[in-house]
Amino acid sequence: MDYPEDTGKSKSKIKREFLRVQELGRELVELPEKHLIKFPLREETFDAIRAAKSLNRGARQRQLRYLGGLLVHEPLEAISEALQNALYPDREAVEQFHEIEIWRDKLLADGEPAIDELIAIVPATERQKMRQLIRNSLREQKQGKPPRSARLLFKYLRDLFDSIA
Repeated sequence: MDYPEDTGKSKSKIKREFLRVQELGRELVELPEKHLIKFPLREETFDAIRAAKSLNRGARQRQLRYLGGLLVHEPLEAISEALQNALYPDREAVEQFHEIEIWRDKLLADGEPAIDELIAIVPATERQKMRQLIRNSLREQKQGKPPRSARLLFKYLRDLFDSIA
């Protein structure tokens, strides 16, 4: 650990940083082994994480302090990013799903102006197919039928957005 005279940091700031690194270590210890394999860590750090998993409270605290000392020499940015991906793997998929839902609802509510807006974003959109899916969807809604066409519209939108991604 660096001392204040070496880096210009106060002891308090160094301690806060070290506690953040220790908390990162605690989160790594709580992850399943299959996720840890994807992390850019040295073997010594992997061994310390594995050891901490089987320890009781007091020994685990000491091991976490040791692990924090090892993590200081690891690429913390890459580890934090890999941890976020391990904890929230489908965040991008969920965001895309919500965006497609918004477009579907907008197309059903606005019709032709929304189609024009979509074509400006995704030129590969087939106007006639889009009109037919919207028309069938609205008809199913009025008749109280299951939303088969709305699902087809969603699938078509998903395929369109996947093609531009």
